[in-house]
Amino acid sequence: MPEVQPISNETWDLLKAPSTATLTTVLAKKGLWNTFLTGVKPLGPNSKMAGRAFTLRYIPAREDLDSSLEFDNATDPQRIAIEQVGPGDVLVIDARGDERGGTMGAILATRMHVRGAAGVVTDGAFRDSPVIAELEMPAYARSAHAATNKTIHHPCDLQLPIACAGVAVYPGDVLIGDEEGVVVIPPHLADEVAREAAAQEHREDFIIDKIRGGAPLVGTYPMDDATRAEYERTLKQ
Repeated sequence: MPEVQPISNETWDLLKAPSTATLTTVLAKKGLWNTFLTGVKPLGPNSKMAGRAFTLRYIPAREDLDSSLEFDNATDPQRIAIEQVGPGDVLVIDARGDERGGTMGAILATRMHVRGAAGVVTDGAFRDSPVIAELEMPAYARSAHAATNKTIHHPCDLQLPIACAGVAVYPGDVLIGDEEGVVVIPPHLADEVAREAAAQEHREDFIIDKIRGGAPLVGTYPMDDATRAEYERTLKQ
């Protein structure tokens, strides 16, 4: 498993500015094509998220182990994860894309929020979703479902590599979320991705302004020499 890399406050600030669309483009240029969590959407308006992945994996529930719906806070990986997630962490739940039951509810989400978690992401569903949506903590899921997790899911392990919405997520990975969804960034690339994404976003803002002003695509997107020279002049200004 890759060693967790430290990330500066400056890099975090830069990563929070670009859209996930810009970040995925920068990552694609580096050969990383599968970084966006397909189908995972923000639950509420507090959708700007930045943090490090704390992973939790579910396997299908089995009747002899899960039918009682009892929870042991001392041994249940889900409950252990909730009590270990801290400031700057994003709990990422591998639910295998199964939306037939909630992966967690409002009480556990509130506990995470109180502990300072930066967010929670699942490729399954949340229960108590209206309450979770009102928390000042970003939450992302495929859907909502009222059934408790153990009707469908069995919490298996934590802080190991998982698959969430078809994307590999390692503990300590950087997760950035916005209104469109969530992107996963390997931490050793965080600094250069942050800088390149900020620069690309600035260029694209310039291009959008040109297009809004009536400029054609030809020569503007992508920029030809004349448009590039105009952009360079705006940088100097």
